[in-house]
Amino acid sequence: MFPDGHILEINLSNQSIQTIDLPGETYRLYPGGSALATYLILQQMVPGTPALSPDNVLVFAVSPLTGLPISGISRLVVAAKSPLTGAIGDSQSGGFFPARLKANGYDAIVVKGKAENPVYILIDHDEVTIRSAESIWGKVTGEAEAILRQELGDDDLEVAQIGPGGENLVSYACILSMSSRANGRTGMGAVMGSKNLKAVVLKKGTRCEPSDTEGFLSLAREAKDRLKHNDAVSGLADIGTAGDLAAFNDIGFLVTNNWQSGFSGEDASKITGEAMKATILEKRDTCFACAVRCKRVVSIPDQVDAKYGGPEYETIATFGSYCGIYDLETIAKANQLCNMYGLDTISCGATISFAMECFEKGLIGEKETDGLALGFGEAESMLTLIERIARKEGAFATMLAEGSKQASLRIGKGAEAYSMSVKGEEMAAHMPQYKPGLGVVYAVNPFGCDHQSSENDPLLMMPEDSQERIWLGKLGILHGEEDSYGLDDYKVQFAFDSQCFYSVLDTLCLCQFVWGPTWQLYGPDDIVKLCKVGIGWDTSLFELMRVGERRINMMRVFNAREGFTKAEDKLPARMFEKLKNGPSVGIGIDEQAFQTAVDHYYQMAGWSAKTGNPEEGTLRRLSLGWLIQS
Repeated sequence: MFPDGHILEINLSNQSIQTIDLPGETYRLYPGGSALATYLILQQMVPGTPALSPDNVLVFAVSPLTGLPISGISRLVVAAKSPLTGAIGDSQSGGFFPARLKANGYDAIVVKGKAENPVYILIDHDEVTIRSAESIWGKVTGEAEAILRQELGDDDLEVAQIGPGGENLVSYACILSMSSRANGRTGMGAVMGSKNLKAVVLKKGTRCEPSDTEGFLSLAREAKDRLKHNDAVSGLADIGTAGDLAAFNDIGFLVTNNWQSGFSGEDASKITGEAMKATILEKRDTCFACAVRCKRVVSIPDQVDAKYGGPEYETIATFGSYCGIYDLETIAKANQLCNMYGLDTISCGATISFAMECFEKGLIGEKETDGLALGFGEAESMLTLIERIARKEGAFATMLAEGSKQASLRIGKGAEAYSMSVKGEEMAAHMPQYKPGLGVVYAVNPFGCDHQSSENDPLLMMPEDSQERIWLGKLGILHGEEDSYGLDDYKVQFAFDSQCFYSVLDTLCLCQFVWGPTWQLYGPDDIVKLCKVGIGWDTSLFELMRVGERRINMMRVFNAREGFTKAEDKLPARMFEKLKNGPSVGIGIDEQAFQTAVDHYYQMAGWSAKTGNPEEGTLRRLSLGWLIQS
C-alpha cells in the first residue's frame, strides 16, 4: 500500500485551517515535491489568475521519503504561478526545514488568500496557528529568525521566510531557510509577500521511521564508504560547486561580461572554489542526515557573517565573471545581501550584468541609473544596486526588480538583445555553446532555463565502460556524439530521458548531488531500493520515469492554460553567435540544428509540433486524462 498524503490547507483571507488526506492511489501518481505541488495547483487554481493575486495557490511540498535519516533526502519544493515568467514557478532548496515539515506530519502546505496584515504560520504537529508578523516585517532574514526564536522562547525552530525583497514583491525574490538555503529562481518569495506571509515556522517533530529498518540502514551506511571512492562527490564536498569554475574558464565556457565571452583569462583564478577554500571559507555545512557536507560557509571580519552561508558556483559566476568582478570578498558580500534581503542570486546578478552591458553600450547613463556608474567591474555600484533592488529604491532599481526581460522592454533601443533569459528567467552559468543538449532543455523546460533539470552533455563523451555510461545505459541512452558541440538524435534523447529522470528527483525531493543517474553516490537502482526499504513502495525504474514525465507534462499543461506555446521555447540570439575570444573562439550553436533538435524533442515527448503542448494521447498515456479540455 502506498501511504496517504497529508495536506495542510490554509486560507489567509478567512484564517481557515484544515487538513486533507490524499488517498495513496492518487499520491502514488504524484508522489511529492514538484509533481504533488503542480497537481494541487492545477486542481485548485483558475487559469489566468495573476501571479500576485490572492488567488494564486502557493504550495510547499516534500515527499513520502523526506525525513528518513539518509544522505541527500531533505529537499523542499515551493511552487506557484511565477511573477517572473507568468508560467509555472518551481523552486528547490535543502537544509533541515524539509525533514522538519515531514516530521510534523505534513506532505504539503497549500496557502491561499491574503492576510489583512503581515502574518506567519506556526506549526506544531496538529496545532497550527496564524500569528502576527508585525515585529519581523521589514527585517532581514537573520534578524527576523532571531526575533522569532526569542519571542517563541525556542531555539529549536526551522523557519522558511522572505526578506524585504519578497515583501516588496521583487519578481525574483526567494524564500530562505537558515538564512542561507534558498528556494529561488522563479519568484516564490514575491508570491509569499503578496499574501502578507512573512514566514512558516516549524516546531520540533517526530522522527520518521523506515518501513524496513535493516534494509534501510544498510543502504544509508553505504554513503560514507561510497564517498571515499567517488572523486566527483568527494571533490564537491572539498571544494564545493565552484570547483568547476577554473575548468570552465580554461576551455572557454565561463560566462563573462553578460555572455559576450566565455573566457575571463587569468582573473578567473581569483574566484575559484580553490581560492575560496584558501581564503574566506570558514567551514562546510550540511543538510539533514547528509554525509557530503558540500555547503560553503564563509566569513570576513566586520563584513560577511557566517550565518548567511557562502556563494556557490552560480552566485560566484553571476556576481563575478558575469559582471566583470574578480574579488571573492565582494562576491561574498553580494551573496550575503541576497540572503539577507531574500533575492535569487542568479537572476539578480544576471539582471545587473544586463544593465552593465546596457550602460557600456550607451543605452542608459547615470541619469537613468540614478547616479550609478554601472560598467563591468564596478563592484561598489553592484553592491549598492542589490540593496536598492530589494527595497525598490528609485526608478532604475524598481525597473530591474522585474528582471532583465521586462527591464529590456522598458529601456528599448535594442536592449532586449542583451537580456539573456528564457521565458523571462535569466540563464544560469552553464553555456549552451558547450552543452547544446542542455540548451534544448533550457528552451523547453516549463519553468525556465534551469541548469538542474537534466544531466549535462559531457557525460555522453565518457568511455563506454565508465560507470556513468553504464548507468546511462540503464536509462536506454547507449550512444553519444563524437562532436561534443553538436546536436544529434542521441543527444536529444539524452536531454529528454535525463530530464525525466531529474524530474523524478525533484518529485521525490532527492538531492541531485547524492542521488542521480551517473556520477552521484546513489544510482537509479538504489532509488528503487530506497522506495522499497523506506516506505514499502515496490516500484520500478519504469514507473519512476513515468512519474517524472508526468510531472513535466502537468507543468506544460499549466503553461498552455496561461497561453504559452512553442514560441516561448527559444534561446537568446546571442547563443547562436560565434564566441570571439579565448579557447572557445569560433564556437556557437547552429540555429537550424537547434530548431531541428527542439522539434525532435517534441516528437519524443509526444507534444504537438504546432503548439509544443502535450497531445491528448500523451496525457492519457500518463494518466492525465483529467487535464484534457472537452
